[in-house]
Amino acid sequence: MAGLPAQVLQLTLTSNVHAARTVGLVINPIAGIGGPAGLKGSDGPDIQAVAYSKGSRSRSIDRAVNALSMIAATFPDAHIVTAAGQMGADAVTAAGLTADVVYSSRQPSTGDDTAAAVTAIAAAGASLLLFVGGDGTARDVASKLPVGLPMLGIPAGVKMYSACFAVSASAAGTLATRWIEEPLPVENREVLDVDEQAIRTGRVDPHLFAIVRVPFLAGRTQARKSATLASEAAGVRVAASGAIATMSPGTRYLLGPGGTTMEIARQLGLTKTPLGVDVIRDGHVELADASEQELLNLLTESAGPPARAIVTVIGGQGFLLGRGNQQLSAAVLRALGSDPLCVVATEQKLTALGGRPLLVDTGDRELDTTLSGYIAVTTGVGRTSVYPVHAPENEGAHSCV
Repeated sequence: MAGLPAQVLQLTLTSNVHAARTVGLVINPIAGIGGPAGLKGSDGPDIQAVAYSKGSRSRSIDRAVNALSMIAATFPDAHIVTAAGQMGADAVTAAGLTADVVYSSRQPSTGDDTAAAVTAIAAAGASLLLFVGGDGTARDVASKLPVGLPMLGIPAGVKMYSACFAVSASAAGTLATRWIEEPLPVENREVLDVDEQAIRTGRVDPHLFAIVRVPFLAGRTQARKSATLASEAAGVRVAASGAIATMSPGTRYLLGPGGTTMEIARQLGLTKTPLGVDVIRDGHVELADASEQELLNLLTESAGPPARAIVTVIGGQGFLLGRGNQQLSAAVLRALGSDPLCVVATEQKLTALGGRPLLVDTGDRELDTTLSGYIAVTTGVGRTSVYPVHAPENEGAHSCV
């Protein structure tokens, strides 16, 4: 810019700084509401009504505030371009930042509103678009995202198969803060989604809808979920047998979603709810497809038997909690006591992580920190592997690269 007049040079520099600090935000206010209710998704007003009737609430605004607070701590004057009300401005204000509102939605907002908000936010000069939701929201955002504009998801949905999410809300805030300081490297990542009706029958078949640019930082950006290969079937059977061998008479087990937990139920002669949480004790199903509230009611009954949750590892991502098993919420895990988790996984899945830690993302930072450390993962009868567990925002995590 040599040779420019001083006033023009100063205006150009100021404009560049302002553009670099412009972050867009769009929130799906009902994202994830179906998860705690055990509904495997949140698409459609009928599903949302059922979720509300079961005591569920969306945590998308809370997660947005968590991420935005990370930005506010370093850049209190950050320029946040967003939509009105619950689609963005409320969270921006709650985080102590100033919202530049460029779009107002109908009430309640829809996927079309998300897409329209993206168009308005991009036109306002955002250098990075943050969105809050799951795979369905990612699809809506990608449908109107201008070519070259990076996007990053703050995870708040039920389905999060896509690789365009940060590993947690705090991690998204860290990435956005780093982006404001100096734009990070970006990678082409997939936006995937599955049919919710199919997923409720246990059929998971993610489809590719878009390739988008996503800021990348090791330990902060999520990988896509990988499928269980047919060659791992023997490992699944062995791991499930190992988990059954550790079960104690009289103990309730909250059997979470996953192929390995399905195999546990099969070996016990039980019918497992596809992608749901079932409560079993002494070879019987006490409660099928339980919601968060139903689990809490069961666990807080007077003089109830001991209980633990059996969870498995999401291949490729390494998550134990916070992806597809939101029924096992922070409140439920606290009700389970000081040793809430039985972890079961194949040796192949652990090896494929390449030393990256297992992840817990309950939305409760204190609980995530408590659950961090080392945990014994059952891989077969009499076989365990001690493996590190991290909250996604932990410094030094080498997960989900």
